[in-house]
Amino acid sequence: MNRRKFIKNASLTGAGIAIVSTMINCSEDNAKDKQTALNTNVKAKLPLVIATWHVENATAKAMEVLEAGGNALDAVEQGCMIEEANEKGQSVGKGGLPDRDGHVTLDACIMDKNGNCGAVVYLQNITHAVSVARKVMEDTPHVMLAGEGAKQFAISKGFEAEDLLTEASKKVWEEWKVKSEYKPIINIENHDTIGMLAIDKNGDISGACTTSGLAYKMAGRVGDSPIIGSGLFVDNEVGGCVATGLGEEVVKTVGSFLVVELMRQGKSPQEACEEAIGRIVTKPNSNYKDFQVGYIAVNKKGETGSYSIHQWFSMTRFQDGMNEQIQSDFYNKG
Repeated sequence: MNRRKFIKNASLTGAGIAIVSTMINCSEDNAKDKQTALNTNVKAKLPLVIATWHVENATAKAMEVLEAGGNALDAVEQGCMIEEANEKGQSVGKGGLPDRDGHVTLDACIMDKNGNCGAVVYLQNITHAVSVARKVMEDTPHVMLAGEGAKQFAISKGFEAEDLLTEASKKVWEEWKVKSEYKPIINIENHDTIGMLAIDKNGDISGACTTSGLAYKMAGRVGDSPIIGSGLFVDNEVGGCVATGLGEEVVKTVGSFLVVELMRQGKSPQEACEEAIGRIVTKPNSNYKDFQVGYIAVNKKGETGSYSIHQWFSMTRFQDGMNEQIQSDFYNKG
């Protein structure tokens, strides 16, 4: 018998109602506490790394940097580079799925403890977009470079140009061209992204995000990943957040900035991620059942949170010697 039917059919005294009410509240609280327990450490141990999706190799590299005494900025860059060089992933960097014209175009950004940031959009023929973004941050007066300008800047900094369209990705693209249908698939969205946040031994936070964007997109399309405040935001006094999923929907709510600001107001990382997803799904005429968005976040205490619209989004967390994948709680349970 479900809870509603039980309450409807039972003949209860005032005391009985109080008991059932307590049972219901406890049940709901226990469900919420279960998710909180997955994402929160009361006495968080530093350093720590979290990243979107199933990327244990990337978080392991970032933790290697941190345990060797490196800072959070170095950690997130080197962690993201692991996925950028992973040709089999077909989603980030070399081997990424192309746009509808067959060009692999990359977007990335990075942000340090001082609020400095750099980004590249529509970058072609350079594998490590996240490292180019860092060079933009450190070696130019700008925040973002795009297209051919970003490529020429990268080459001037010693990055080597190479063809990023592998044979495997080319084959998939050619198969797609037969029908040329474009419809993102939930939890795939015809792409993936790695967003990473790290806290080093000094308690300083940095973040990075890198992607090859939506597969078979219109030439020139840019999503949320390289947009500071949407795909990534870090405030070293509060915490950080990164997003993944359908970037257009993240941009519309400036999602990562929103999560950090909610944490500033006192919400836990878990609560902040949940409210940010709520802003998307409760928009008038939202078609949220047709797309996925997920957030991961960490606060200054080292507490973490993750939440998504649909099931099967996950976060990888490396902390206190454990490099583990954590399934995210989600909104659309009906």
